[in-house]
Amino acid sequence: MNLRHVVLSGIGLLLGVSATAQINILNAKTPDEIGIKTEAQIAYDNDEPLPYGYVDERDVLWSKTTWEYIDLDERVNFPLYYPIDTMNIGSERRSLYDVLVKGIKTGEIEHVYADSYFTEKRTLGDLGASLEYVDTTDLGIEQFNAEGIVDPEYIRRFSLDAGDIQAWKVRGYWYLDKRQGELRYRMLGLCPVANEARSKAFDDESIDASVDLFWVWFPSARNVLHNAKAFNRKNTSQPISYDHLLNSRRFHGVVYKEDNVQGDRSVSDYINDNALMQLLESDRIKEQIRNIEIDMWNY
Repeated sequence: MNLRHVVLSGIGLLLGVSATAQINILNAKTPDEIGIKTEAQIAYDNDEPLPYGYVDERDVLWSKTTWEYIDLDERVNFPLYYPIDTMNIGSERRSLYDVLVKGIKTGEIEHVYADSYFTEKRTLGDLGASLEYVDTTDLGIEQFNAEGIVDPEYIRRFSLDAGDIQAWKVRGYWYLDKRQGELRYRMLGLCPVANEARSKAFDDESIDASVDLFWVWFPSARNVLHNAKAFNRKNTSQPISYDHLLNSRRFHGVVYKEDNVQGDRSVSDYINDNALMQLLESDRIKEQIRNIEIDMWNY
């Protein structure tokens, strides 16, 4: 067997393994069996997120913390946004927002905070005001004043969904591992950005009430993100887990803040009303981080 046959056989084997991403779709006798693994598949998978290696503080030669803004209008960031309509697709495909909210509601994600420094912990009840808005119509108020009760038909409820998310904010830690001799990145937290649910009750589009809904401590959410798959536009038989997508930085973000002596002031605090200069400053920060690794090997 020549080298060409060996290579082709290896590719065929990999394709056969990756095809299991569309779970049981080729062997299902009824549509209900699609997505259900057999006992042999479950025992064979043993699928867990790739664990982080231990990094001693003495091995960190240099570090910098950055905050990035991920605009979901950019095409490269679409896997974090879609799908927003889940009525016509399978339950295995959900947007990043739906995955995190479901994890919070089921208790699989416990470390939820109000800020990117993870100082004030939030519960599901605390998030209710931002994620859902309840309003009573004028007729309902009149009924309450007259009868002391309000019929459900006079109560309006507005909830945020995946389509309302405008962007994501992420906090990450860049560091030089002198033992490995390379620059590495560790994501620490991520946060959905959207208008509050109350804004859906009003038609005044001139009001921009976008807020940071909540911050999730990323390392504690890795198991949930690993089990949720993002769409792979190049190969649908091999979807990408959100854990892999975020850890490998398969997104485009703009640095809007870095740790600095001025109390971690953001770029917009010292570059006002000039979007172009803010983008150039973000690129300067990124280039400065990249040059650290290059300079380390220059003697």
